[in-house]
Amino acid sequence: MKKNNTSVIVLALLFITSSLLFVSCQKKEEKKKEENCTTEKGKKLEMYQMSEMAALMEQMYVDNQRLKERIKKGEAIGEFPEHFLKIHSAQFTDESDNDSFFKEMASEYIAAQKLIYSDPKNAVKHFNDGVDACLSCHQQKCGGPIPRIKKLYIKE
Repeated sequence: MKKNNTSVIVLALLFITSSLLFVSCQKKEEKKKEENCTTEKGKKLEMYQMSEMAALMEQMYVDNQRLKERIKKGEAIGEFPEHFLKIHSAQFTDESDNDSFFKEMASEYIAAQKLIYSDPKNAVKHFNDGVDACLSCHQQKCGGPIPRIKKLYIKE
């Protein structure tokens, strides 16, 4: 009987010890996460807030992925997405990027996009012209999304 009680006590101690270790490790992990969210001066970091233009470009990318699939499958193209016109008025992260070069590229992009819908027989050419306009602009302004943009091309 004494041997049974000793086994129960040992098991209980092992359980309590492992539980304490687990809770202790959890608290250390939470503290590390909190420390990683502060700067060297102790200020809390803030979440990145996408500019209106960045959000619009993300939406245009998604819309163009869907359009690409419709064109490739020979499905109905639909209507020109009017929200694309916000490219002329959306707020930038850095307003100095909204210069004459960007405005010219934005106009070329919109013209190519409108041609897709008004001339669906040549949708592939017009779609790829729109991708070219994106690339031309991003090669001068913000190169980050270039590899992603190139994936939009429709290969004939």
